[in-house]
Amino acid sequence: MTIVGDAVVWLNDPLNWQGKNGVPFLTYEHLYISGLAVLLAAVLAVPTALALGHIGRGGALTVTVTNVTRAIPTLALLTVFAATAIGFGNRATIIALSVFAIPPLLTNTYVGIRGVDRDIVEAARGMGMTTFEVIRKVELPLAVPTIMGGVRTGATNIVATATIAPLAGVLTLGDFILNRNVYGPDGVLAGAILVALLALAVELTLAAAQRLLTPRGIELEREQARAAT
Repeated sequence: MTIVGDAVVWLNDPLNWQGKNGVPFLTYEHLYISGLAVLLAAVLAVPTALALGHIGRGGALTVTVTNVTRAIPTLALLTVFAATAIGFGNRATIIALSVFAIPPLLTNTYVGIRGVDRDIVEAARGMGMTTFEVIRKVELPLAVPTIMGGVRTGATNIVATATIAPLAGVLTLGDFILNRNVYGPDGVLAGAILVALLALAVELTLAAAQRLLTPRGIELEREQARAAT
């Protein structure tokens, strides 16, 4: 039997689907940690990029922050956190993973807001809209497709990177991959398959959400552009 076949056999073993070391529980933990990391990254990156994009400043700052955060290895952050008050565990893992998602969220939000037609923005101001109303009713809805692209990228990256969470004492599907002595080579490959499928499921779910949140007018413009080419 091939190694892939052995992994399939491992996945079909009922014992591997039970308890706190089983597939369902670790999948839940994986999604829980990843979801909180995406949420934290969004809270930090999106409002900042919205403000900078609205005033048309901070492009260089956005690029700098994006490049710096991309250059920071998640494992290195976990090592640094271990020597601080943050320590090991859920908090350290969520913070480290959120840093990994900030670049696409920050960049896409800024680009999305700056990509909104300035004539539309000026028209909204001419109608008496406040700054907050312009952002909420005009810029943000039109920038949603681009912002959601950043969410998709960040979330998928986090789900894939959360496999290292067991190194910080947090059990995820990465436990199957990192603990070869416990689960064997079949469990390692099975864990990799599960993580890949989970990342794909997250990507497809967020892609569907992106389509639902995209204003109909933008969809019509895209259809017309495709028809014209």
